[in-house]
Amino acid sequence: MNEIEKRVAELNQLLHEYGHAYYVLDKPVVSDAVYDQLLHELIALEQEHPSLVYPDSPTGRVGGIAVDGFRKVTHTYPMLSLSNAFNEDDLRDFDRKIRQAIGDNFSYVCELKIDGLAIALRYENGVFVQGATRGDGQVGEDITANLKTIRAIPLRLKEPVTIEVRGEAYMPKKSFESLNNARAEKGEELFANPRNAAAGSLRQLDPKIAASRNLSTFIYAIGGDGEAYGIDSHAEMLDYLQTLGFPSNRERQQCATIEDVLAFIDKWTEDRLNLPYEIDGIVVKVNRYAHQDELGFTAKSPRWAIAYKFPAEEVVTKIIDIELTVGRTGVHTPTAILEPVLVAGSTVGRASLHNEDLIREKDIRIGDTVIVHKAGDIIPEVVGVILEQRPEDSVPFEMPTNCVACDSELIRIEGEVALRCVNPSCPAQIAEGIKHFVSRNAMNIDGLGEKVVEQLLREQLIQDVADLYHLEVEQLVKLERMGEKSANNLVNAIEQSKENSLERLLFGLGIRHVGEKAARILSEQFESIDQLMEAKEEQLTAIFEIGDKMADSVVTYFQQDEAKSLISRLKEVGVNMTYKGKKVQVEIGDNPFAGKTIVLTGKLSQLTRNEAKAKIEELGGIVTGSVSKKTDLVIAGEDAGSKLTKATELGIEVWDENRLVEQLQ
Repeated sequence: MNEIEKRVAELNQLLHEYGHAYYVLDKPVVSDAVYDQLLHELIALEQEHPSLVYPDSPTGRVGGIAVDGFRKVTHTYPMLSLSNAFNEDDLRDFDRKIRQAIGDNFSYVCELKIDGLAIALRYENGVFVQGATRGDGQVGEDITANLKTIRAIPLRLKEPVTIEVRGEAYMPKKSFESLNNARAEKGEELFANPRNAAAGSLRQLDPKIAASRNLSTFIYAIGGDGEAYGIDSHAEMLDYLQTLGFPSNRERQQCATIEDVLAFIDKWTEDRLNLPYEIDGIVVKVNRYAHQDELGFTAKSPRWAIAYKFPAEEVVTKIIDIELTVGRTGVHTPTAILEPVLVAGSTVGRASLHNEDLIREKDIRIGDTVIVHKAGDIIPEVVGVILEQRPEDSVPFEMPTNCVACDSELIRIEGEVALRCVNPSCPAQIAEGIKHFVSRNAMNIDGLGEKVVEQLLREQLIQDVADLYHLEVEQLVKLERMGEKSANNLVNAIEQSKENSLERLLFGLGIRHVGEKAARILSEQFESIDQLMEAKEEQLTAIFEIGDKMADSVVTYFQQDEAKSLISRLKEVGVNMTYKGKKVQVEIGDNPFAGKTIVLTGKLSQLTRNEAKAKIEELGGIVTGSVSKKTDLVIAGEDAGSKLTKATELGIEVWDENRLVEQLQ
């Protein structure tokens, strides 16, 4: 190694150490001037000797080349959201369910809920290789170049481990204030709050803009099985993240009882304004992994964790009118039209009133002065009426008896509070159904937004989703703000959507109770629309996570003549009707994995966890994260912990890694 190579290596090491001390430990060991001097020296050496640029060079933090767009990233492990608690009763109900399930011998860990953007970071042999947004929890966007500009994110870990971690990128209050001051001086629109500013910064196509925004991050989880790293609890995991060089929030506490949790929440409800960053609540998690495994998950969130949201800011305004909108299932939703008012950082002019029962319960009327907040800091909601300011000529609001779009009689299905139009030809339902069909998480037809759909319907170019596939450029160019290039792009996007896998089509059809996850499960199980259409309720309910309501809804939908006709017409235009994910049909007698529910635990040496999971799933196995009575087989690597113990207690078959590799071969 010559002198230049030695100096480049030394500068890399020094700048990583100084950056970690400053941005993660908050204990600077050199002045800013010294750090900048060393950084500029490294930049100059790298420019003169490009072959000496390290993959994790600190110079990458100043921002790279702008890109045309962000590519999609499928998360190795889903990034699930948490269920919410808004008051003490919600928290005590959560605690009661935990104790009913696992007894009293457990503890919680309480953490501050950072108000930012959820991110996933992947490291290979200790080097940062990819960063992504949460997206829909299954698929996010690759924003690696922007995340490299966040100096709190280590580019090289203190140990050469291969790991994926989860965290929250945020904008400190000082950075937010400086950014808005600068924008005000330039006459630019101000950001409403630090969360919006952070999200906007990380979705900039030019990393140099992200670098200028001075973002930071806290890391709070490992993607996948923490036991693979010899960890048995959430608290241990947070400590382990710190030893690797990650910034984990120190304002956390292990709590033995729900009373301790409530005390922690009370403290930070009062003290949160003193923090240098925004928080919007407290996250409460059951500590030990063994208990988490026992509690398991719902389709959307873990049962062992909950997010307490701080009480929302409340403001006073007036209801000018109450409008009704028709959803794609015919539900009529009343919406309050408000005198515009600033709530939690943004101007609000509308608030959902949900249903007729809520309007009657709160006695909400047109002309009322009302208290408004954002439920969960997101959705505007009318809290209550200030009766003292009610006009003398006020009259109670009456819901219509007929559909506002097609004048059909509204009905209320037994057990539901919603008023619903059941006319399949209702124009409002058709419009909403088409908007859902083309949306990003369904058929993902780029350029076919709400206004374009409404124009197509208004010009009678389409009547349902099948008509989309007959549109031609000559028809589209006649629409408002639709040039020839846009029309060509839209026709190409529609054509491309024909190749989507079955689960996107199934979700896009808008079958009641069938969300994205259920659509994927059904597609994996039945593999084609024809097989699914022939399925009986008992076949559907036999599938894990498919309940009675969903099964009945699927069967009922495909029994309708309208649905059969629509599927037939979509087939005729070439829309794919099969599942394109990995699923290999192998005779169970020849294959020990087919149809089996399998859990991987402990450290694997011959395969990575992801490789083992992929190989098992290709052979028809189902890999899950927790051991239960439904588990058929456990693969135990080195240092296997509570999952192995539970498998032994339940009498479940256990293999070591050698046997796994032997059977895979």
